[in-house]
Amino acid sequence: MDTKTPSLVVADDMVVSLEYKLTVDDEEVDYSEEGEPLEFIQGHAEIIHGLENQLYGMAIGDSKQIDVKSDEAYGKLDPTAYMDVHRKEFPAEIPLDIGTVLQVKDTDGDVINAQINQVTSESIQLNFNHPLAGKDLQFQVTVTDLRLATSEEIEHGHVHGDDYEEEEAVN
Repeated sequence: MDTKTPSLVVADDMVVSLEYKLTVDDEEVDYSEEGEPLEFIQGHAEIIHGLENQLYGMAIGDSKQIDVKSDEAYGKLDPTAYMDVHRKEFPAEIPLDIGTVLQVKDTDGDVINAQINQVTSESIQLNFNHPLAGKDLQFQVTVTDLRLATSEEIEHGHVHGDDYEEEEAVN
């Protein structure tokens, strides 16, 4: 009879520690710092859907290449997510360089990101799409640790770090 404890695998309500490298159009655009993996609770939509779905069943030490199509990442480009602002309404201190990211408030007062997409003599076009919208993503991932999420982590909707103390939950 085998008394060996079964190894943990990525499943819902598991805290996953993941080293990753993200490549888009053959260019590395993001990565986890060495020794500082991304930590999240699996199955709680804390990371993009397409990546989360392909992690199920991986064990500590497992590595793989994961390709995520745009519709399972940041979505397709929304052609209605652009807005032209008259140049006179644009603050003078903001550089009018294509690609500059700005934080603006929407009609509800929420802060959202916009990127300068086009500049003409009369207007500035802002793009409100996520910078990776419409892009397919390639991840190289390695699972570095797994553990069951605590009930508090599940209730709070995020992983509590090593320095988290129960007192903080009370305050």
